[in-house]
Amino acid sequence: MENIKTKVTPKDFFLYVGAMVALYVSAFSLLALLFNYINILFPDQLDFYRGNFSSAVRFSIASLIIIFPTYLVLTKVLNRDVRKNPEKKGLWIRKWLIYFTLFVAGVTIIIQLIRLINEFLGGDLSTQFVLKIVAVLIVTGAVFGYYMYDLKGKWEREVKKAKMIGWITALVVLIAIVSGFFIIGSPTSQRLVRFDEQKVHDLQGIQSQVIRFWQNKERLPESLEELDDPISSFMVPIDQQTFEGYGYNVISSLSFELCAVFNKENARLSGENIRIAKPFGGPGIEDSNWAHGVGEVCFERTIDPDLYPVKKDR
Repeated sequence: MENIKTKVTPKDFFLYVGAMVALYVSAFSLLALLFNYINILFPDQLDFYRGNFSSAVRFSIASLIIIFPTYLVLTKVLNRDVRKNPEKKGLWIRKWLIYFTLFVAGVTIIIQLIRLINEFLGGDLSTQFVLKIVAVLIVTGAVFGYYMYDLKGKWEREVKKAKMIGWITALVVLIAIVSGFFIIGSPTSQRLVRFDEQKVHDLQGIQSQVIRFWQNKERLPESLEELDDPISSFMVPIDQQTFEGYGYNVISSLSFELCAVFNKENARLSGENIRIAKPFGGPGIEDSNWAHGVGEVCFERTIDPDLYPVKKDR
């Protein structure tokens, strides 16, 4: 008779699997979010390339907004079910998933402690690294503690404490999510940043075409329209925000400038950890950068004939 009572139904199976999947995704997203915050607020000087963290932060926030409430709801449903049907504490799916979660959390804690000691002995500890270790230990420790007590039936007996734990966890996640808007800005602000990134990308392409034009004809184009090439399928891009053309001025036989109107400052001097986009297209070009302020900004470029020689078979 007891075997019938403790038999795993399809509902039980999918509820427990769904809850655990939601737990893992939520924990991973929270850690990813915290890691990005740490990278932004405590940059490591040994990181030679610091990318634009906004996309990673947005994805982590989106995951938490959808998946974490799902985890809370499923956990509440399962806890309520166990309280009404105490025999379900013995379900194999419940025990296996809880013990697996404890195993993963325990192994993660051990690995992070080994990493911490190893870095300490090697003299390579940084604030960024220590904070990431602390974040992992707190998150995995919280998961380990919660499910260890769950096995002992603490949350079935102490409903008020279980609810309090849920509210505290929800508050922590909410604070982590809201903090992202102060770091990366509102959706409207992010759209302006994306417009700026597109403008830099367009200028990079135009710059490469100007240099290629000079190598082929040993002169700079008088206007950007000369760069249009139906054969190579290159058409000079326009500003997708204003639908106007980019500025271009010839300064000398080897110098020119490209101009665009920007919405946000991306220079590191502003204190923001935003990527400074680098141009592409050939050796030496990467030495120039595209740091800009707000408003119209012009980037002056001078072609070095030694780096970009004229093609002899033109």
